Amino acid sequence: MVGGRAVVVRVPATSANLGPGFDTLGLALSLYDELIVQALPEGQLRIEVDGPGAENVPRDASNLVVRSMAYAFEAVGRRMPGIALSTRIVIPHGRGLGSSGAAVVAGLLAAQGLLAGDVEFGPSLLLRLATELEGHPDNVAPALFGGLTIAWLDEHGPQYKKLLVHRGVSPVVFVPETTMPTRISRALAPLQVPREDAVFNVSRSALLIAALTQSPELLLAATDDKLHQNYRAQAMPATDQLVHRLREAGYAAVLSGAGPSVLVLADGPGRRLEAVRLAAAVTDTPWEPLLLAVDFKGGTVKEHSEDAQQPASHAS
Repeated sequence: MVGGRAVVVRVPATSANLGPGFDTLGLALSLYDELIVQALPEGQLRIEVDGPGAENVPRDASNLVVRSMAYAFEAVGRRMPGIALSTRIVIPHGRGLGSSGAAVVAGLLAAQGLLAGDVEFGPSLLLRLATELEGHPDNVAPALFGGLTIAWLDEHGPQYKKLLVHRGVSPVVFVPETTMPTRISRALAPLQVPREDAVFNVSRSALLIAALTQSPELLLAATDDKLHQNYRAQAMPATDQLVHRLREAGYAAVLSGAGPSVLVLADGPGRRLEAVRLAAAVTDTPWEPLLLAVDFKGGTVKEHSEDAQQPASHAS
């Protein structure tokens, strides 16, 4: 590692589950946290944070980006240097858009950049470390690799498959002012479900892959779910109301991750604008609509340069 080396990291927001794909499917979205990380003499730590929710982000070694960097350095047998971290937060925290997964991925990619030329971080190692830190691969896989990802665990650890999303799919996310801690939302999902509900979700998950990659007109049917959303509705009545009103009007609306944001997978830009108008009309709760694209690159890291643009190094 070059002393004083600095890198720029960019990581997309993600939406997990996408309705029926509980703990399996994830989608990268064009909303990004950006960081500049510089190596300092060992033992030094400087953290600057800007953006919504910055006041709640730790400025010490408990910072999730810093902890993830330390985890990566230890995993490859290298001593971590001192760190100067400058973060610009854009991904809302506690809203079901993968903010913690993005922080984990950002720390791992920063370590990858600082150790470039010394240690090789392949996709499998990045996904394994991210999953160990985050607990589940469904958010970190799209944050790392972009696009639509299918993630699963086997005897060799976490695995993923990246798919390209049909160009007709137009995401919009409705973000509320309120937050919902993921641990609370996850606790509402039952450990056991009826067999018919499991079969229902298997069929919808399979259909959802086809809808997102080939046939967007099937998105409404493909995003139906019986495993987790109805159970979580009790803790998020405004979210539940918006999802139901949008679906009743024919929009593929789902809980984004653990909530409370709502993701709509529209089958065209015009339909997305109609969903925004409808959401403004059917609820008294203020929702911020984010008209986004699917991110196809995933997280990137490049050498920091004040006066020149350099090509990004992708996780995939």
